Amino acid sequence: MIIGCGRVGSVLASRLDEEGHHVVVLDRNQQAFRRLSEKFSGERVVGNGLVEEFVRPTLEKKTDILFAITDKDNINLMIAQRVKLNFQLGRVIAVVHDSILAGLYKELAVETVCPTDLVIENILKTIQGS
Repeated sequence: MIIGCGRVGSVLASRLDEEGHHVVVLDRNQQAFRRLSEKFSGERVVGNGLVEEFVRPTLEKKTDILFAITDKDNINLMIAQRVKLNFQLGRVIAVVHDSILAGLYKELAVETVCPTDLVIENILKTIQGS
């Protein structure tokens, strides 16, 4: 399940779908689904990822992983924490742009990916390689 169908969420959903995974994408905005590839065969759910009634039906099925990839760090972290507490799910990953927040939540056992840190690492590798 992917919560957030922005630039990252839509590409991730499309790629996982192409690889044969069953993908459910949830976004508050129906128009966000236009970002998905034309071949996307997964499910589209309009709703708020913080509201359990939108998340529960998917998570009660066989769901291996949830990605919280909205454009708001605090929303992603709240979703990740709620899902970890209320559902027995293999993995929950929150995208968090703020490096300090990402580090704090990793210490609290919330798995995070920080695009800011990834960009910095890639820039440093690039300039060190020149």
